[in-house]
Formats: sequence, C-alpha cells, structure tokens
Amino acid sequence: MEYAGDTAMDRWVPQRGAMRLLERIVEVDEERAVAQARVPADGLFTREGEVPAWVGIEYMAQTISAWAAGRARRNGSGDEPRMGLLLGSRRYTAHRAAFPAGALLRIEARCELIGDNGLGLFDCRIDMDGAPVASARVSVFEPDDAIAFLKAQALS
Repeated sequence: MEYAGDTAMDRWVPQRGAMRLLERIVEVDEERAVAQARVPADGLFTREGEVPAWVGIEYMAQTISAWAAGRARRNGSGDEPRMGLLLGSRRYTAHRAAFPAGALLRIEARCELIGDNGLGLFDCRIDMDGAPVASARVSVFEPDDAIAFLKAQALS
C-alpha cells in the first residue's frame, strides 16, 4: 500500500468545487486505488434525497484519477493530479437506481491495462454497506497535455 487515509484531495483529483465527488483516498498502490464518498444531501447531482446510479461512472473516474496521481508521484513526474479523459465504459451495471443521501460509498478502481500512449482500462466497482452496488470497465486517456490535446481536436 502506497498511501492510506488521505483527505487532502487536491493531491489526488483535479476536480474542484461541486464536481469533486470523492471525500477520502483510502489506498493507492501500483494496481489499484480505493476511495470513499459520502453521498451528499444537497450535491450537484442530488435529486429528491438521492444521487442517480449513473453518477457512479464519475465516482469511478475520479478514483482512477487518484490512481494516476499516485503513479505519477511514484514515477517522479509530478505532485499535481493531471486532467485525464473518460473515454467510455463497458458493462456498467447498477444494482439500484440511485445512491441515497448519507450513504458511504467505497469505490475501487483496479488497473487492468495502461499503455505508454496514455490509454488505460480499469475494472471498477462501488460498494455500499459491504455489498456491490455498481461495476464497470472504464476506458480512460491521459494525454501529456490534456488542454493542448482538446484544442487540437477542436481544430480538426
């Protein structure tokens, strides 16, 4: 285990303000990251006391970001988390329609494949009360400079 129990989220994910969904990084190592999030009663995605299960993809993506930040620190390539791109997901399965406000989610992202070109595939799951509530295989891309990459894509 590389790190456990961090609440200094600026070190782990680039999202700020209401878009930051994770509350705590529990563990980050070479293979996986584990995070926790308390479902907010008044968050950006909260509707009628719950957050729709499709937001689980973003919980997973932010956990992948924490894994990438840990990897970058291990490799000596920076202390700040870099912006990455969520390319898509396969087999997103939610065992419930929404996550109730106040629930504590445990999110795990396990690296299945990471290429030198920044493409990655992660096996992700969300547990609540010790039981799985969502899972997916998530594809991501971390370019060297995400802003420059997005600008170049807009021009083509």
